Amino acid sequence: MTGESVHGEAGAAEAAASFDPLRPLLIRVAYRMLGSVADAEDVVQDAFLRWLGTDRSEVREPAAFLRRTVTRLCLDQLKSARRTRETYVGPWLPDPLVEEEEADDVTLPLMLALERLSPLERAAFLLHDVFGVGFDEVGATIGRDAAATRQLAARARSHVREARPRYKLEKEQGMEIANAFFAASRSGDMSALGALLAADVGMWADGGGKRPAAMGPVLGFDTVLKLHRSLAVLFGKYGSTLVHLGLINGLPGFVTREADGELQTTALEIEDGKVTGIYVMRNPDKLKHMH
Repeated sequence: MTGESVHGEAGAAEAAASFDPLRPLLIRVAYRMLGSVADAEDVVQDAFLRWLGTDRSEVREPAAFLRRTVTRLCLDQLKSARRTRETYVGPWLPDPLVEEEEADDVTLPLMLALERLSPLERAAFLLHDVFGVGFDEVGATIGRDAAATRQLAARARSHVREARPRYKLEKEQGMEIANAFFAASRSGDMSALGALLAADVGMWADGGGKRPAAMGPVLGFDTVLKLHRSLAVLFGKYGSTLVHLGLINGLPGFVTREADGELQTTALEIEDGKVTGIYVMRNPDKLKHMH
């Protein structure tokens, strides 16, 4: 073995030793920016390759350096993602993340609100408001001065204010409602299901053109109940098995295995004890990481 390859291996091991403890945080940043688990993992791997090629003795704060690298890679990616999103079949939802505990208050509705922001607003808001990064560092990351960065974050904040949970839902209560929703929707007990729904409930299902799903949002109590009445007939005939009850993108929900053998996630937005939003992921490409 040559001295050079020994040195290379030692360098790679040393780079990995400093990078790996930061990987979970970096994946969280990338996922919050992109809404895709696979893309977040790719970006973080790309950041690691750059870390390998960096003179690490010059880097005073690896966490800040790597967060900056990951954010910039995400910004590049978002520019091309916008074009792909325009041709997406049906409603787009972020990849479902099944979490044991809430990591932060970035719930699914907030991630959808982030989608409507410009990439720079999204980066400023996430880095400052969610990950607690100071405006000077955020500005250095996105190539803007601190004042412009403050403005980007403020603009983002006013756009997403409505999507942030107004009060904390007790996890236990959320799980009870999710469990009751699963039981009523699968058994066809429409009066029990109706008792759980808010008058202005909305439902979004992401099939990505790969599996049957409503092509647009289903809005209002009567429409949502009518859809569930017809779905219950299918569940009764073909079955739907509960795999897991837990938090999905910070919301109470459940994972099921459907009649076609594929997984599906259902996340419920709940306010004042009533379900206001139902988010169903059916696109198999976005469920791969859960197998």
